[in-house]
Amino acid sequence: MFDLFRTFLQIGLFTIGGGYAMIPLIEQKVVDEKHWVDHDELVDLIAVAQSCPGIFAVNISIFIGYKQRGVWGAFLSTLGACLPSFLIILLIAFAFMQFRENPWVEKFFKGLRPAVVALIASPVFRMAKSSHINRYNIWIPILSAFAIWLIGVSPIYIILIAGISGYAYGQYLKD
Repeated sequence: MFDLFRTFLQIGLFTIGGGYAMIPLIEQKVVDEKHWVDHDELVDLIAVAQSCPGIFAVNISIFIGYKQRGVWGAFLSTLGACLPSFLIILLIAFAFMQFRENPWVEKFFKGLRPAVVALIASPVFRMAKSSHINRYNIWIPILSAFAIWLIGVSPIYIILIAGISGYAYGQYLKD
């Protein structure tokens, strides 16, 4: 149980940029080191975590913790994932008002932005590869991204349409 807490505490402590930026570290710790889930199962968990309400990283920690040790595993892994962010944000909130106009702080945050984009882009390409995206189905994520970005379609509708379509396609393959 403590291993779940410690692992997700490390993930929460050393990941900057939100839930999607945590994916490479989650993959390294949970799949490669601990072998709690395999890569395909992690891709499925990521899809479910994105579809569920709430914070992505919390959803992943709940699923993996519950799989390993039930309710207490889910609680401890979630606590481990959330505690660093909570404490860091609390400290920043106390100190930010004094330093927000500081040019060094402003430059630091501007420098972080490209790194966060790279941290998010890396698992996207890895997941695309493991999800067997090819020239025949590449239109699905591209069309979804453009619908959200350019037209302003709610991601909720994209998730619902994708879920219903995936279910219908799975039923079609059974017949």
